[in-house]
Amino acid sequence: MNWLFPLAKGGGSSSPAAPLPALTSLQQQKQRQIESLRGAHASIAEIQKDVEYRLPFTVNNLTININILLPPQFPQEKPVISVFPPVRHHLMDKQGVYVTGPLISNFTMHSDLGKIIQSLLDEFWKNPPVLASSSTSFPYLFNKPAGMPPYAPQGFPFLPPYPSQETNRTMAAVPVAESVSSSYTTDKPAAPSYGFIADLPLPVPTAEAVLQVGQNGFTYKMPDVPDTFPELSELSISQLTSMNEQEEVLLEQFVTLPQLKQVLTDRDELVKSIEELAKKNLLLEPSLEAKRQMVLDKNEQLTQMKAAFEKKMQRQHELSESCSPSALQARLKVAAHEAEEESDTIAEDFLEGKTEIDDFLSSFMEKRTLCHCRRAKEEKLQQAIAMHSQFHIPL
Repeated sequence: MNWLFPLAKGGGSSSPAAPLPALTSLQQQKQRQIESLRGAHASIAEIQKDVEYRLPFTVNNLTININILLPPQFPQEKPVISVFPPVRHHLMDKQGVYVTGPLISNFTMHSDLGKIIQSLLDEFWKNPPVLASSSTSFPYLFNKPAGMPPYAPQGFPFLPPYPSQETNRTMAAVPVAESVSSSYTTDKPAAPSYGFIADLPLPVPTAEAVLQVGQNGFTYKMPDVPDTFPELSELSISQLTSMNEQEEVLLEQFVTLPQLKQVLTDRDELVKSIEELAKKNLLLEPSLEAKRQMVLDKNEQLTQMKAAFEKKMQRQHELSESCSPSALQARLKVAAHEAEEESDTIAEDFLEGKTEIDDFLSSFMEKRTLCHCRRAKEEKLQQAIAMHSQFHIPL
């Protein structure tokens, strides 16, 4: 009966297990993209197989996690790349969470995801991002808004919501940096339901906070406020209650405090110093105006000298062009041709009997000598030009 139940236990012959279904073309392309991503970045962590990956990197003492989400139709659909904490960069959106640069907008199924992430890291190294303000990027960082679902799935219906406190994430065996592996172990509970940081206490003022820094860099140290006020310690509870209910009495008591008097005195001294500084600035106004006019005159003089210099440079260029070796060679060739034509004209006049033999010999020999000299100079200059062009020897 083994032919009827080939997979039944105890059969005489062992049949091979049924083969796994073959991957589609889209799944094969997706696997190639994932292999490229893993091959280019050894420290990447697999959060959810074939869906979510995370890559940490540090620049300028700022550790940033790059989160990569792959949609179901990836690589036909573009991946969603986000960073945490939010940063300000020209490749990021206004909230500083999602990468919206050309690296993602121009993504196609023929792109290489590993190279794209590497290009993103190179751009971050070239132009380091700046940590964005938590008040603008995550307005619900410290206050949980009513009715907001925990960790929105970022527009992907195939992704489940952020795991609850009872669910622990499992990680694949991918080499991860120590800063990441310590944050995603199964021994720790899942992240809080709202945002990435929950219920952090507000910053507590320290002793350094008493230094008030103005816009011009001026620092002012506020007077120390005592823990107790001797003027009030002698009053009874009824007197204190009555004083608290009477605003005028409370204000009068407040005005008599030595700390407030010190602040008012410092304010008057500061106003006086500002007035004195303003008077000094007014006294410097004529000198500043004179130097300003001098700078304008120098600028006008510079403009005129620049125009004269450009004119002379143009004249120098014209003269250098007219005296160039090629121009001189052309002019020698023309002059030699003119001397030859003049000698030919003298010879024709002699043959026709228009000139005497003595005049013919003197003028003909002069023109012929001039013609041969010019041709010899032209040939010599041509040889020099050829040698210069061949061996780059200056003329």
